[in-house]
Amino acid sequence: MARQLILALPCRTAYGREDFLVAPANEAAVALIDRWPDWPGVAVALTGPAGSGKTHLAEVWREHSRARTVTGQDLRVADVPALLDKGALVIEDANKLSGEGEQALFHLLNLAHAENAFVLLLARPAPGQWRLKLPDLASRVKALPTVLLNEPDDALLGAILAKLFADRQLRIPDTLVPFLAQRIERSVDAARRIVQAIDEASLSGKRPVTIPLAADVLARG
Repeated sequence: MARQLILALPCRTAYGREDFLVAPANEAAVALIDRWPDWPGVAVALTGPAGSGKTHLAEVWREHSRARTVTGQDLRVADVPALLDKGALVIEDANKLSGEGEQALFHLLNLAHAENAFVLLLARPAPGQWRLKLPDLASRVKALPTVLLNEPDDALLGAILAKLFADRQLRIPDTLVPFLAQRIERSVDAARRIVQAIDEASLSGKRPVTIPLAADVLARG
């Protein structure tokens, strides 16, 4: 009988949600969330590629801080006071501002400092790479304490793959995770996509999850 691959990585529970796997690629970001409210500033940025865990860690923090959540595209000047009324705010895609978004973010950061409210900004690029037209905002954003979530290393990518298969209650051979880890893009999104595709291929073809099945799925792109 095939056994689930076990990788020696610590886990933490995301306040009732799925476990968050901790590894060198993300431990600095996890430490930042755990340190709250002892942050290096009232506003901090969490950056990294898609699927690296930014939203997951923000959800951990949101559950603990009772923060509101808003997207950068939805920021409006008139909404700023209400967004900080709980003393904490998550801004997803904080670099994707539209219309009055830059002015709103500038006012929001100023108000957060004045009221000692906390703001967690999420984005793929580092703050210095955000395309901002408002000079005062660009200067403020570049000065934000920033933690990068890196792409998964071998151990973390393997652990993520193993967990994704386990979440779907799929039995896999021990050799499947290393096989996939060597052949897919090094990202959480890629791991999710390949596991979903393998699961769907197994169901539609009524085939067990094996390396030949995975190879067929990879070949189809």
